[in-house]
Order: sequence, then structure tokens, then C-alpha cells
Amino acid sequence: MSATRVCSLSELEPDSARRVVVDGVPIAVVLDSAGEVHAIGDTCTHGDISLAEGFVEGDTIECWAHGSAFSLRSGRPLNLPAYEPVPVYAVQLDGDDVLIDPSVTKPAS
Repeated sequence: MSATRVCSLSELEPDSARRVVVDGVPIAVVLDSAGEVHAIGDTCTHGDISLAEGFVEGDTIECWAHGSAFSLRSGRPLNLPAYEPVPVYAVQLDGDDVLIDPSVTKPAS
């Protein structure tokens, strides 16, 4: 599978997330305050809640329902009640286009 265009960089707002679905995989695309684009699994591992509806601060995203925060870099939960990580996907930028391949995940660090 190859990377799919999910949005343009200009469509993303700093410290916010946007939900996209690529090949049936829900993904939260996040532009952090430093201008870096991240792509993580959009479903909180504690409950069936969209992380894109949560809160972005620095390099974390917090689930609005129960407060679990996840690292945008590793997908690891930073606090309870979640204890399982979410997948992190490689992001490619091609000019203003944001591309993601949901079959390619970054190893948790």
C-alpha cells in the first residue's frame, strides 16, 4: 500500500486534531505548536472515543472522555485509565499535502 493524501497542511490548525479514515483505519492527524505533523490511531484504548475530539498540548493528545493522555511521538499512554498504546503512523509531506500510509507504523519508543 502507498501513502494516501489525507488533507493539506494549510487545513490543519496548531494544537488541534483532525479525524481522517484511510482504508478503514481511523487516524487523528495533529499539527502541534512546533509545527510538526503527527498521525496516531484515532481511538482511545480505554474506550471507543475519538482522540481527534480531544485536547492537544505540546506533543500529547488527551482523550476528552476520561483524561488519558497519549504521546504523539510514541503513542504510549502517559496516565491512567488507558494503559495500552495507540498506533503511530509515519507522515509524509509533499508540498502542502499530508500523506499517510496506515500499513506503516512507527515502532513505539
